[in-house]
Amino acid sequence: MRFAVVQFGGSNCDLDTYHVLDQVLGVETDLVWYHDDLQKSYDAVVIPGGFSYGDYLRAGAIAARTRIMDQIKEHAAAGGLVLGICNGAQILAESGLIPGIFTRNEDPRFICREALVRVETVNTPFTSAFSTGEVIRLPIAHGEGRFVVDERDYATLKREDRVAFRFCEPDGSVTPSSNPNGSLENITGVLSKDRQVLAMMPHPERASEAVLGSTDGRRIFESMIAYLHR
Repeated sequence: MRFAVVQFGGSNCDLDTYHVLDQVLGVETDLVWYHDDLQKSYDAVVIPGGFSYGDYLRAGAIAARTRIMDQIKEHAAAGGLVLGICNGAQILAESGLIPGIFTRNEDPRFICREALVRVETVNTPFTSAFSTGEVIRLPIAHGEGRFVVDERDYATLKREDRVAFRFCEPDGSVTPSSNPNGSLENITGVLSKDRQVLAMMPHPERASEAVLGSTDGRRIFESMIAYLHR
């Protein structure tokens, strides 16, 4: 089993993600500079957080048009897993691998704090280690994390059970006050049609060791590993 963590100019969560996969979970993991292409066969590709290309134009828009993203699309089409975290989620949305976009927060300020998130579905390679409706703690750090999608695509996401996470209250209720960025219906994690791609704004790599205050995020990576071990 081999994972790739893709690095763009401006990525700043790449080493954190690599550490969790390679050192904490013991998965063979490569750091792949985007100009170097995917030169090996990978079971999973992770696009980490940061500010690819300085978030000029739109967050993720330039990175989405690089050659490696064409290769990542081919990887996903062949059944490989793809996880996009924060800026990685923006890149996946801009690449068309999930519907909708992540745009400027409703209150246009950068948010950096812990958030409570409700697990909406466990029928995915990324969330099988959770229970449906479980409330977990994950850090968020974004200025453009508000998920927006048109009515038709939102209806499809609901019908196909492709909303992975929503911001919530401690009791799991989904309320406007628990929504830090104005995302549609508190959505903060979205799956592709084949469920092999997950775009999420919270940072699981920042909640993968007890010393960080939460290990809830580690279960996302553990779910991926369990899926690939089937």
